[in-house]
Amino acid sequence: MKRLFLFVFLLPLHLSSFQTQAQELRHVPLEQPEAGLKIHKSVPQQELHLDFPNLNKIPYYHDRKQLALIQKLEKRRQYDKVLPLLEKYVFQFGTQNFYKDTRLLWRLGQLHERQGNKEKAKALFRLVLKHHRSDITQIKSYYDSLEQNTKDYYVPLDYYYELVEYRKAIATFKPPQGVYLNMGNPINSPYADYGPTLSDENEVFIYTSKRNMDDFKGRANEDLYYSKQNNGFWEEARSFGKPINSIFNEGSACLSRDGKTLYFARCEAPDGFGNCDLYKATMQADGSWGEIQNLGAKVNSDAWDSQPTLSQQEDTLYFASDRLGGFGLSDIYYTYKNKKGEWAQAQNIGPVINTRESEVSPFLHPKFRVLYFSSRGQLNNFGDFDIYKTYQVKGNWQEPRNIGPLVNGRGSEYYFTIDAASKNLYYARSEPDDMQNLDLYSFPLPMEAHPLAVTKVEGTLKDSVSNKPLSGVISIIDLENGIEISSKYIRPDGSFEFDLIDNTKYMILIQSEDFFTIERELQLKDDTSIHLMTTMIDYNIPLVFQNIEFDQNQSTIKPEMEPVLDEVAYFMIDHPTYQLEIAGHTDGAGDAEFNLSLSQDRADAIKKYIEEKVNLEDGRIIAIGYGSRMPLKEEKTEEDRRINRRVEFTVIKPKKK
Repeated sequence: MKRLFLFVFLLPLHLSSFQTQAQELRHVPLEQPEAGLKIHKSVPQQELHLDFPNLNKIPYYHDRKQLALIQKLEKRRQYDKVLPLLEKYVFQFGTQNFYKDTRLLWRLGQLHERQGNKEKAKALFRLVLKHHRSDITQIKSYYDSLEQNTKDYYVPLDYYYELVEYRKAIATFKPPQGVYLNMGNPINSPYADYGPTLSDENEVFIYTSKRNMDDFKGRANEDLYYSKQNNGFWEEARSFGKPINSIFNEGSACLSRDGKTLYFARCEAPDGFGNCDLYKATMQADGSWGEIQNLGAKVNSDAWDSQPTLSQQEDTLYFASDRLGGFGLSDIYYTYKNKKGEWAQAQNIGPVINTRESEVSPFLHPKFRVLYFSSRGQLNNFGDFDIYKTYQVKGNWQEPRNIGPLVNGRGSEYYFTIDAASKNLYYARSEPDDMQNLDLYSFPLPMEAHPLAVTKVEGTLKDSVSNKPLSGVISIIDLENGIEISSKYIRPDGSFEFDLIDNTKYMILIQSEDFFTIERELQLKDDTSIHLMTTMIDYNIPLVFQNIEFDQNQSTIKPEMEPVLDEVAYFMIDHPTYQLEIAGHTDGAGDAEFNLSLSQDRADAIKKYIEEKVNLEDGRIIAIGYGSRMPLKEEKTEEDRRINRRVEFTVIKPKKK
């Protein structure tokens, strides 16, 4: 790479020590986790799980005597007795309890926090935020205060792109992959296109489109379309035709691994149980589709059932439904094949994934136990509907994670799917001002959405003098695969955290207005902690570069000066609102007028070098020659004269508005 690794622990006033220090710090060992903390490469560490066994058995649990006893003990402040009784009561909850008795969840969380069980308390508080149906502004503020040093603070997308351009300007890192790449005319139409799915070998792309107008009904008819891949490009989409597409609405399909069974939704059909039902079709010997069957009353309801996705073993089917008895406007359900090979009674996936709002378009990764879905009721939401991912560990679904601003924008994102190699994603999104007209997009999978991003890198950044946390923006670049990683602000306590892919090489960049950019190369192996110390720059003290020594009576930049001047140039790129004053000084020997002119020529030469190195705009650097008028020492020896022959750089920090 062109740029030095600059890990600033103590900012020297004499920059001649920068290179030595950087070389030493390249080899500082990273803190490795304690024994026993290693994790499987594709499965995250198990989080706390709250079990509610009554969820798919009873709609509402109520025990008047137990509630009276709990209330009695509360009045007596016998909280050590309240906690086990209240916990036993809450864990008997049915679906309706989550919005009718939200206060009990909150109170149980408070008692656990009082006992020091913070993780359990936060898990209960999250359920309150997901399922409340009243004003809980104060509760949300309290929860946010608990999470301020654990949540992610993503930088806005426009600022992220500025950081990307900065990286291109100063380093030879692989350029980041594009985002929001519309799949174009072969796939999209002037009408809504959505619901993508892929065949097992990624050769066939199937989706739903409203491009077919039904003149009889006077509105668009939803149909299934497909496109085949040819030399890396998707061909012009074709309709599935009859008997899959019909006068009814069809869409949201998924294929079995062998490509011979198609599960899809059909709406308003005479053999349906509700508004939309789930069906399956079987490929015939001649390649056509037939044997279309409704999945039956155990799977379908008298409401809307759609958007199926199959597990890897093809023994579990997940889908979305707005049937009565759920947690919100629409929920994610699942059904599984029993010993007879029949689909069992559909069940709600539970209150961690489902909320009081809508959860739709589930997608199971074809290789790993990772469920992606779209929601507008989960926490850490960027827009309307956002896409989340959740891992299944020991049969339990973990707290969903927003897959970040590179996918989720201010509009709505639905129908997320990934190819089997986890290289590209496909999904439908709308613009904020046009929520109905969905288009299909595809681009390389960002790190936040990657199923293998389960190895944790965490760290802190503090001032080496005061030991106080520092603020800044941290970016991580995948040096091997070109997988994009969203930049984040460092948390208020100086901490940061990323989930990355194990056995991969990364570059960590930390930028701030208050210190030189820090770079750290990391070969990731298992969970890793990084603790960095740096010193805030005092902008009132000149930075003295003693090793910038010109040949006698010359102002030509020598090759040995360039590494030092490069660091100054990169600092100006890091801090685009700052100015720099270059002050040239000579010793007192010789003619004063000549010395004044020589010092100005030297300052101008340095200014020109820096401006050309990083293409700085005019006006950011001021070059002044002072000759011999401002000596640092009285010149009694040759060493005194050498000290006085110097160049000083003063950083001018912009005034805060």
